Amino acid sequence: MKIRILLPFLALGALVLIIGLACGTTPPATSAPPSQPSQPTQPPQPTTPPQPTVPLPTATQSIPDFFTEEFNTTSFPNWSYFLTHGNESKMAITSGDGKLRFNLDGEDIWVYLMYDPYTYTDVRLDARAINLGYNNNNVSFICRYTGDDWYEVNVFNSGLYDILYGKWDNSRKTASYDSIADGGSTAIRMGKDTNDYTVLCVGNTISLYINGTKVNSVTAKNYALSKGQVGIGVSSFNVWPITVEWDYVTIGQP
Repeated sequence: MKIRILLPFLALGALVLIIGLACGTTPPATSAPPSQPSQPTQPPQPTTPPQPTVPLPTATQSIPDFFTEEFNTTSFPNWSYFLTHGNESKMAITSGDGKLRFNLDGEDIWVYLMYDPYTYTDVRLDARAINLGYNNNNVSFICRYTGDDWYEVNVFNSGLYDILYGKWDNSRKTASYDSIADGGSTAIRMGKDTNDYTVLCVGNTISLYINGTKVNSVTAKNYALSKGQVGIGVSSFNVWPITVEWDYVTIGQP
């Protein structure tokens, strides 16, 4: 089951409201105009209306399909996560300093963060991930996710990678995986380092590039997933804590 990402910084606003009520006053809403004096005088009108600190949605604004997510806000209403394995209480997804951080404090936690508003046919994912914890982990890229099955590309911090077909078993509440391709690459910067990734899902062909080097391009002959959601993920194995930061994720056209 997917869970909406609403990061915990909203608790600060609730605390301010409670303190204001205890003192017999209500904090003014940031979008409301200031109260008028009892004998008002007309202030000079600005030539350009002031803009809100955070632009509010309007009827003409649309949720983007192709864009770069730089994680500069504290909540991400268009993203949600799910696990295929592990203890959910031992993981956290937080943001700060323009980074999205996955903290996994347990064994075999496999968590995925999905972009909910759109399904895609052919799509390109570009991302930068920074490993800050132990070296035994992987980062993941998902395309053609339907809720029942998906394509998954995993890059291990040890220098290996694999390309999988994943399938969710709702009755057993677990996932199974079939291998499409696997191998190793010297393009992977192992240890506590930064890697740039590109994954292409075009037709039934899945391609992986790491730090500008083409690592593999394989056709999923036995699986015909035509469209679905995209996302990223991080997994722990037998050592922890695992900490991975995402600098950005770009969803683009191939």
